[in-house]
Amino acid sequence: MAAKLIIFSAPSGAGKSTIVNHLIKKGLELEFSISATSRAPRGTEQNGVEYYFLTPDDFRARIANNEFIEYEEVYKDCYYGTLRSEVERIGAKGKNIIFDVDVIGGLNIKKQFGDRALLVFIAPPGIDELRNRLTNRGTDSPEMIDLRVAKAEYELSFAPQFDLTIVNDDLEKAKEQAEAVIQKFIK
Repeated sequence: MAAKLIIFSAPSGAGKSTIVNHLIKKGLELEFSISATSRAPRGTEQNGVEYYFLTPDDFRARIANNEFIEYEEVYKDCYYGTLRSEVERIGAKGKNIIFDVDVIGGLNIKKQFGDRALLVFIAPPGIDELRNRLTNRGTDSPEMIDLRVAKAEYELSFAPQFDLTIVNDDLEKAKEQAEAVIQKFIK
């Protein structure tokens, strides 16, 4: 049977990565799809672990060769995307594939894979709570928080196009809800 694809998208600070990491640890025959990027590694990031690090020219060559199932140029020469070979690699192991991608990337994957893909949107309980979470993280400047909140408002407008929206107003409840939905989907 062909691998199923579980795609998570959310505004920054909604809890998407925490939920995805929880699901991976639950032993649900899921493997995380590692994205490709043309940005340089940060800190201790390693090629093939956090990302596949490509040069902008290599990234563009792979776009021209139709090697991505989705990609985006976030700003000049800084690309992010999902390699077709990554989906094939995980599928060949007999595992289902879990993605942590932006909303446009998620919609593009769903468009290509149809019923084999489940598109899940993780929403914050509200914009004010999202701003509080981003502020409490202590990782962004006030200007960056303003940009993330503005982007979140834009991303929230796509939620109705997703198969399911989970509002993360209680992290444990959101994890349980995601787990139940994924178990049902991959059976």
